Formats: sequence, C-alpha cells, structure tokens
Amino acid sequence: MIKGVGIDLVELERIRELLSDRFIERILSEKEMKEYQNLAHEQVKLEFIGGRFAAKEAIFKAVAVGPGNTNYKDFSVLHEPSGKPYVESTFFTDKDHVSVSITHTDSYAAAFVVIENKE
Repeated sequence: MIKGVGIDLVELERIRELLSDRFIERILSEKEMKEYQNLAHEQVKLEFIGGRFAAKEAIFKAVAVGPGNTNYKDFSVLHEPSGKPYVESTFFTDKDHVSVSITHTDSYAAAFVVIENKE
C-alpha cells in the first residue's frame, strides 16, 4: 500500500548561491558527507548536494511533514554498489519501503520518492 509520494525539483544555480559549509552541514548526514568529500569535481559536488536536497524535500512531501517536525539529517540518501540510491533513516519502520530516484542536468536536480507499507 502506498503511504506517500513526493517529488521535488531544484535549480542548481540556486543551490550554488546557497552553497556554504553551513548549508552543506545542515543538509548532509555524516554518511553523505563522507561521499561528498570524496568527490573531486565542483560540478559533481553541486549535483550531489542538489540531488540530496531534492530527495529530502521529496521525502518531506511523501511523509507529509516539513523540516519543522524532522530535519534533513534524519535521512541519508546513499548508493548501493550498483549506483542505485536508497534511503536510510530511523524515521521509517521495518514495515516501510522507500524508493527514491534522483536525476540531474547541468541546470536542475530532481527527485521522486514513494513510501510503501510492506504489509
């Protein structure tokens, strides 16, 4: 059963304007920060942070709570060895299945999230 669906689109130029250590620390979990710090190219870093921001905004929409009830660091958007993204969070129970898809161009990052109850 689908519990929630969320989608978000961000302009990477807007993310570039907001990009600071404080912004990055507010958005990325510890695990995501490790991935981010291993990226060498500035455009790839921008796409990474833009994609994570879009994914977490999509998660907020899917669970119908905003950052006031939870925060960006409550969710980690990580990658399986195949490159497929997945969400790790104590916010969800073992009964929840979260699917996430992230895409980007030179100008935009978008994310789509579906939360399902496994039962």
